Amino acid sequence: METSKTIKERLCDEYKYRIELHAHTKPASPCSEILPEELVQTYHELGYDGVVITNHFCSWIYRGMTSEEALDAYFKDYEDACHAAEKCGLKVYLGAEVRFDDYANDYLIYGVDKEIMSVCYDYFEKGIEAYRREVKLENSVFIQAHPFRPDMVRVEPELLDGIEVFNMHPGHNSGVGLAAKYAKEKGFGIITAGSDYHHKNRNHEGVSALRVRHMPKDGFELAELLKSGDYLFEIGEQIILP
Repeated sequence: METSKTIKERLCDEYKYRIELHAHTKPASPCSEILPEELVQTYHELGYDGVVITNHFCSWIYRGMTSEEALDAYFKDYEDACHAAEKCGLKVYLGAEVRFDDYANDYLIYGVDKEIMSVCYDYFEKGIEAYRREVKLENSVFIQAHPFRPDMVRVEPELLDGIEVFNMHPGHNSGVGLAAKYAKEKGFGIITAGSDYHHKNRNHEGVSALRVRHMPKDGFELAELLKSGDYLFEIGEQIILP
């Protein structure tokens, strides 16, 4: 006699594709220990279907470089990851974790290209408020990463499309409960979750996933999916409804 599936099993069947939303590689992110090829291999072995490379993009990394030099350095990690992914079928998406010069805040952008990244470079010194009020990101999603870490400043909600509630980096206290409460109070339509993968031998690769019904074809389609709200999270193999 066939047994009935649990609610969790049914949800996992329906939202069967898993995407990592927050991961870093070196040398584009100097704080990462993971080469692009290693990132791809790790997530392929974990059975993930996709990973978003959200490397740091800020003036302290690219100081002294022209915009073109900075973009070439930033995109090399993504291109190396894409090349490695061709061999195993993992989908690699381009994202960014941008920091402007006014605060120590980090902002995740889903749905980026070289033109968008070039404008970010031009706004490092101008700050978050000028960037969000003057730059239109109609096909992207702009998220404040881990807004409840001790050194973060929570900006005006109207500057954001949402916040990263579930940041699972083991080396930081990201105030997940506070972030979840804040997202509810401020009515953010989008919340995200990510492993914030940087380091080897800390067992935090793939501790978080976005679960979706179908695989987005690129980062801009991923942004549209986030706007739709039609997704689940998997954290430590537990299903979370956003």
